[in-house]
Amino acid sequence: MKNLIIASTSTLHSGGYLEYLFPTLAEHFINCETIIFIPYARPGGISHDEYTERVQIAFSIIGKKVVGLHAFENPIEAIQNAQGIFTGGGNTFLLVTQLYQNNVMEVLSKVIENGTPYLGSSAGSNITGISMQTTNDMPIIYPPSFKTLGAIPFNLNPHYLDADLQSIHMGETRETRIKEFHAFNSTPVLGLREGSWLDVKGDNVILKGTLTARLFRQNQSPEEIEAECDLGFLSTK
Repeated sequence: MKNLIIASTSTLHSGGYLEYLFPTLAEHFINCETIIFIPYARPGGISHDEYTERVQIAFSIIGKKVVGLHAFENPIEAIQNAQGIFTGGGNTFLLVTQLYQNNVMEVLSKVIENGTPYLGSSAGSNITGISMQTTNDMPIIYPPSFKTLGAIPFNLNPHYLDADLQSIHMGETRETRIKEFHAFNSTPVLGLREGSWLDVKGDNVILKGTLTARLFRQNQSPEEIEAECDLGFLSTK
């Protein structure tokens, strides 16, 4: 049975790295001594080692050891044997490219389907959807495919921001960009606000946190989804 925590962000304004999720993560990874960390998204261009060290410091607070996937000679076997997996944020184009180049996208999908506990934040959340086409990131590298894990039956837009009517910014809003996506694609998109996450158990996809999320469907008006709502119904649409 699938077992995922899919978070919009790793850090909130007033807390440390993953701090707001610690109680949830302690339960999520309760049977895991070691967690495989996928550092491929490299936020700000930091190295795999630097990124893994940051995550190790955070997870030590809940008594977990972290090992970066880049440290393994055979990343496919590492994913297959993982007790738990975390994919961090950064650039989704780079993350997806590296997953394909290292031949781990398919095996990652399989172990998630079989129940290996998975945590994703930001870019690591983007890849749990049908495709990465609703990411906010710059296309700094060209991945072999936009297709991602398909662990949930829709796409995500993490860090979702509502339009600021007082702003002088003249560029597209998130809602405008998602409407552009829906001019050519029928996949639903969930705008996941900061501090919210999805708790996936099997076919149940429960919105967690205190905020609503914004659901976009092709040729329909956007709707607000309340916390504790099960979004698994999207798999039948």
